[in-house]
Amino acid sequence: MPAKPKTNARLPAKPKTNARLPAKPKTNARLPAKPKTIDEYMRTVPADRREALEKLRATIKAIVPGAEECISYAMPAFRVDGRVVAGFLATSKGGSYYPFSGRTLTTLAADVAGYGQTKGALHFDAKRPLSKALVQKLIKARLAEGER
Repeated sequence: MPAKPKTNARLPAKPKTNARLPAKPKTNARLPAKPKTIDEYMRTVPADRREALEKLRATIKAIVPGAEECISYAMPAFRVDGRVVAGFLATSKGGSYYPFSGRTLTTLAADVAGYGQTKGALHFDAKRPLSKALVQKLIKARLAEGER
């Protein structure tokens, strides 16, 4: 009688190759295109929040008229001498101001104490927007950080 083959016998290993499969094309069909300008971004913001952000935008432009408008980290921002010094985003309840620095809000802690905040953002809404005086202090502090 012939011997039975082993049922738990190992199969020979597959030969290893360095050939890679072609990459699948990346599509962002469900994600909206990132805005390339502040105007493009503003068109995506609901009207109730857009008004507050447009006022903030005008305030920043009045404080630093030579600032270049740009998009940085997918948010509207302002660049002075090649350095981003201010930015903003719409939130579900209002907006956020970003000084693009971890020190600015700490430096002005007493001035921003009445607003919600994270380490890098100051939160506001249409009922309590950021005053021109506060935005001026924020930008002045941010610009001073670059002079050190």
